[in-house]
Amino acid sequence: MDNLTVNGVIIPVDNEGYLRNLDDWAPAVAEQLAQQEGIQLSDAHWEILAVLRQFYQQFEMSPAMRPLIKAITAELGADKGKSIYLMSLFPGSPAKLASKIAGLPKPTNCL
Repeated sequence: MDNLTVNGVIIPVDNEGYLRNLDDWAPAVAEQLAQQEGIQLSDAHWEILAVLRQFYQQFEMSPAMRPLIKAITAELGADKGKSIYLMSLFPGSPAKLASKIAGLPKPTNCL
């Protein structure tokens, strides 16, 4: 898959489904990316996505798991800054999956 179609607009993605152009991201794009991963976005998901996008704006990189947990703990509190919580929202590799849905590049140290 090299394209995503959202509301009739074709959005280029790489072979793993990450956006090729970060400016193409919008909430509707996030919904579509999440749906492809079998995830229905809730308020809890949107909170994490907002922290991720804020982290990216500040550091110009997608966080791996440890920095992600640290950022979420700082923003949302210790109960949400736990890997088990993130795994419940973004199964498998939360840092990779949440970055993809947030329209960000894949974290550099994630395989």
